[in-house]
Amino acid sequence: MSSNKANTIYPCPFSKGYGIPVEQAWSSLKVFFIYRFILSSLFIILFHSNFGPSLLGFYNAQLYSYSSLSYWLLSLISGIFIFWRILNYTTQAQIIIFTDIIFISLIMHASGGISSGIGILLAVSIAAGGLLIGGRCALLFAALASLSILTEQLYAVQSHAFDKTSFTYAGMLGASFFTIAYLSYVLAKRAEQSEILASLHQQTISNLEELNRYIIQHLQSGIIISNSQQQIRMYNEAALNILSGNDNTTQPQNLSEISTQLSKGFQLWLDDFSQDISLIRLPNQSEVHIRFSLLKTQQQTFHMIIIEDISLYNQRLQQNKLASLGRLTASIAHEIRNPLGAISHAGQLLSEAPQLSDEDKRLTEIIQSHCLRVNKIIEDVLQLSRRRPSKREKINLTQWIHSYLQNFILASGCATDCFEIVVKEKSLWVYMDMGHLKQILDNLCSNALEYGDLSTDKIIVELSLLDHSPYIRIVDNGPKIDPETASHLFEPFFTTSPTGTGLGLYISRELAELNQAKLSYAITPNNKSNFMLCLPSANNSTIEI
Repeated sequence: MSSNKANTIYPCPFSKGYGIPVEQAWSSLKVFFIYRFILSSLFIILFHSNFGPSLLGFYNAQLYSYSSLSYWLLSLISGIFIFWRILNYTTQAQIIIFTDIIFISLIMHASGGISSGIGILLAVSIAAGGLLIGGRCALLFAALASLSILTEQLYAVQSHAFDKTSFTYAGMLGASFFTIAYLSYVLAKRAEQSEILASLHQQTISNLEELNRYIIQHLQSGIIISNSQQQIRMYNEAALNILSGNDNTTQPQNLSEISTQLSKGFQLWLDDFSQDISLIRLPNQSEVHIRFSLLKTQQQTFHMIIIEDISLYNQRLQQNKLASLGRLTASIAHEIRNPLGAISHAGQLLSEAPQLSDEDKRLTEIIQSHCLRVNKIIEDVLQLSRRRPSKREKINLTQWIHSYLQNFILASGCATDCFEIVVKEKSLWVYMDMGHLKQILDNLCSNALEYGDLSTDKIIVELSLLDHSPYIRIVDNGPKIDPETASHLFEPFFTTSPTGTGLGLYISRELAELNQAKLSYAITPNNKSNFMLCLPSANNSTIEI
């Protein structure tokens, strides 16, 4: 059963029907039960106390007594059925209206017929039938009530029960029943349409609120909504991450709980609305740009605070500069390559001349060595500009690392005991371009050999899991890098070696990102340098060709 059918009912089997919310329908039925219970109680109380009009039951007191008491008992029983919902809504509503038509007609006849005026109470039941059930059922109730009035008049004429009868009044009463039934149906239909429209609007508003909340939460800029007393009404996670880091476990209620500088800047803006921009320096030395503005609604005015991390802007600017620099250096490297080849070839020819002295041959060797170095720089620069796509494959990292280190030791000529493999997880599978992985580790292992201290301990190559992601950690014993130098490690052309090109770590990180991996530098608790390469797991990754 769909949710719409579960929340609406179609009451009358004789009508096309209209849907009304279930709880609203049952509430209306309870209200009508209260009316019927009060009415039936008044019939009994007024008759037995002789407080009401004398026409109640004056024609047939016994019929009146039985009819009013039965009407009261049936009303009480119907109330139990309604509150406990023993029968379905449609059946109970129909039984109640039919009961009203029968017993009010009997009470009317026992009180002197249509001239008693009690028949007009049927109009309330007909109106209730139109509101509670509606459709052609409302017209059916009106027809039954009219027939009941006319039947009572015909019986009174045939039995000469009353001195006078009024078919004209009975006909007018029947016509009023049909009019009331139609009007109640129209009103119920409009109420239904209004309910449906309100429900649609509520659903639309709810969807928009959820969409707005999702958008705000995923903005890179922080947003805080507060009142003039600095009480926070709404905020996104980016605001807390920018101002106080990622270690927030409590929900702040006031601006001062997030940042005292933010609270002071907000108060300064309230005193002078022209100062709507503020710069805050955080404890980690980064700067935050804050903009204040008014957010007026129909009921009250809020204050919106937009927070932007300047470091993100500087990072994007730096990336654009590096991209432009990469294209420029690639074009320059391509232009240098041809004359460099000519210089290298000329140096080789000159070194083969027999009349050269030993000093001149040494000079030609210097020319050749520097040509090779410049050519290596050109190769690295051109590699940045024409990176091939990553061809990822499933690799058993535990087996692959042993084979790789054996080949690396042979190629580098270092001692066989320079490296020690520490495997904390027996089976580690990753999706990675094998050529890219080898190139990254070549650079990391070469740096470990160059800057590490093999006299104290071996170079540790550790394999394990971090948040369900495999990683390779390379720990050397060299001196730790100062924070200023560490912040520039992965920038192109930055190097602390007089013979280095400054492109090794930059290329390694680019290759890692190309394979959805992450390369980072950190200091171990015992003050040793280590590089960590977090790799995409084969369990939650997809192959990209």
